[in-house]
Amino acid sequence: MKRASLVVTALLLLIASRALAFTADDILGIWTDEEQRSKIEIFHCADHYCGKIVWLKEAVFAPGDTHGAAGQPRTDWHNPDPALKDRKLLGLRIMDGFDFRGDDTWGGGQIYDPRSGKTYKGRIRMESKNRLFLKGYVGIPLFGRSTTWTR
Repeated sequence: MKRASLVVTALLLLIASRALAFTADDILGIWTDEEQRSKIEIFHCADHYCGKIVWLKEAVFAPGDTHGAAGQPRTDWHNPDPALKDRKLLGLRIMDGFDFRGDDTWGGGQIYDPRSGKTYKGRIRMESKNRLFLKGYVGIPLFGRSTTWTR
């Protein structure tokens, strides 16, 4: 009897764990950053997943901003490449090349941070249908920055 109850318990745990697993496309959609300053749409790009800025709380330069004329769309002025400093942030692709690694993880991509002008290797973990944990790093994931986005 003990053996049968152990088997049933194991099967129920297996079924429950699979119910929490995500599919590759569960990451698709619009996500709000941790500070609620921007919204990013994650979409298919070729055989990967990418993301672009689709909304900004401060979409235009404020009066007195030294980086652009008041009322003009915010640009990528932190970018180290002078040729890219004038590109608009709205619509800017900031995530590229992510692949589904199974269960709740996407990796192999890059994340661009327009606030610093730096590009990082990236890893994404879906914590729930409405919550993403993102880790950007240089070299190894131990040294990096993380953030949480919500749907």
